[in-house]
Amino acid sequence: MSDKKSGVFISLEGTEGAGKSSNLAFIKEFLDDNGKDVLVTREPGGTPFAEEIRELLLSPRDEAVCENAELLLIFAARAQHLQSLIVPALKQGRWVVSDRFTDASFAYQGGGREMSFDTIHQLERLVQGSLRPDLVILLDLPVELGMERVAKRGTLDRFEQENLEFFSRVRQAYLARAEQNPPSYAVVDASKPLSSVQDSIRAALERLI
Repeated sequence: MSDKKSGVFISLEGTEGAGKSSNLAFIKEFLDDNGKDVLVTREPGGTPFAEEIRELLLSPRDEAVCENAELLLIFAARAQHLQSLIVPALKQGRWVVSDRFTDASFAYQGGGREMSFDTIHQLERLVQGSLRPDLVILLDLPVELGMERVAKRGTLDRFEQENLEFFSRVRQAYLARAEQNPPSYAVVDASKPLSSVQDSIRAALERLI
């Protein structure tokens, strides 16, 4: 997939309970206020077909889901998302903000499921070519705190039902990704008050602008 684009691509990442939803709205408002043409989307999902795959992935079920099936479904949704929505928007010069992208695959399937990172890299190259986010905002917080927040939501999806050890591996995989390429990541302490979290996000966006 060609990475020729005139827009800017931002992904917002984090473990469960990190506060992505409220901060996604903050990011959009900030960029709108700075005159950017913003498209907000999410993964898995973003298009009707990809949203159907999302439902398959998140719905709790009695049948054990094969790890390869899970990973391939995620990248199938991503392929559709990129071709139908993200890449056209970037070519139009828009700012695309996605609630999760491929870092989540490295964190949840690579870290949480302990799958081969090489396999994920192969799928990344197949589906995305050289396209990567210009900035990854990683909302980081202790796993126990995140799960306390999630428990207050009510019904848990298939991923939210995983144990603390799973999410500890997810968190460590996210942090390892950020350590490998610091210029492309803004790691934000999501355990702090919302105003402090958004000050950090604002600073990262100002540097990007």
